[in-house]
Amino acid sequence: MYRVYLKKGEEKRIVAGHSWVYANEVARTEKDDADKNGSLAAVYAANGKYIGKGYINHASKILVRIFIRDGEEDGKELYRKRLRRADEYRRAMGYRSCYRMVFAEADDLPALIVDKYADILVVQCLSLGIERQKELITECLAELFAPKGIYERSDVAVRAKEGLPESVGVLYGEVPDEVIVEENGLKMAIDVRHGQKTGYFLDQKENRYALRRYAAGRDVLDCFCNSGGFSLNAALTAKSVTAVDISELALADVRKNAALNGLGNIETLCGDVFEVLREYRREGRKFGVVVLDPPAFCKSAAEVKDAYRGYKDINLLGMKLVEEGGFLVTCSCSHYMAMPLFEKMLIEAARESGRTVRSVEVKTQAPDHPSLLCAEETSYLKCFVLHII
Repeated sequence: MYRVYLKKGEEKRIVAGHSWVYANEVARTEKDDADKNGSLAAVYAANGKYIGKGYINHASKILVRIFIRDGEEDGKELYRKRLRRADEYRRAMGYRSCYRMVFAEADDLPALIVDKYADILVVQCLSLGIERQKELITECLAELFAPKGIYERSDVAVRAKEGLPESVGVLYGEVPDEVIVEENGLKMAIDVRHGQKTGYFLDQKENRYALRRYAAGRDVLDCFCNSGGFSLNAALTAKSVTAVDISELALADVRKNAALNGLGNIETLCGDVFEVLREYRREGRKFGVVVLDPPAFCKSAAEVKDAYRGYKDINLLGMKLVEEGGFLVTCSCSHYMAMPLFEKMLIEAARESGRTVRSVEVKTQAPDHPSLLCAEETSYLKCFVLHII
């Protein structure tokens, strides 16, 4: 196999457990004639000490993604073991109907995502090495979990960095146009073929449930509502819910999911959230709870400065729209907007809003999205509940 030798001192982060070996950390690479891009590579420190093995990709800045650190052999049994272990952890946490079954690096399967929606599994292959193992992974998933269907949603821009085209389609069995799942006791219709990400944002499930406490008896404004996860949970206790999104297709899903659960206190509004909030501000409109769950404003370190302004703008508007004694629930799903930076932005927004703002809860991604302490990239979701007084 390939043999990759790191520059002196570059092994510290990787020995600590991080799986990514960047190309600029490598001193030299040795290969045999039979070695192919995407195949297994052994990684060594500058002094020749073995660190681990992973798939190599010369087209990517992440040259190797280590997932074997002992004597295990790459192959079907390794994948079966890792996949079974990942699912057993989620089931021990009480997840049944819909959850993230495999979370890439956090489950020792870098660049592999598997989400479960009832009896349908959705797979994302985010690296060349995992792409080459797709057939084997599909076989393991079918044997271990006997789903009705497995669908691929590798339609993500990050694949271009691996030299891969986007890829979608049925990998196994039959996949319907719509899957009904249960989350927090609510029914949700999921479109795994066309929905956001792999069909739905599973990482906010605990935070959506927590919203019920704050929404009780209040008028709620849910911004960037997507298919209505926050809206539906709020509607169970709220006086009214206004769900806002720029996508009419997303709002149609909100209405469908509200009907599935017999909820009649949700209205939808199609529009640019920034403009909607400014219009409400001009009108003097107030809400008991404002929810801000935008898409990632920055997907690279170079975009952080502009994203910071965007987050501050929208949170300042949100704070001004909350009635006295109400709550702002605000989120960021970009790991580049790190927790200290996000909190700094909220402090500045609170100061400029002229309101007194108290932090009530600080939450993160659901337990089916565990993060590695040695890999900050796996910890990305921030959710603050703020009391506006």
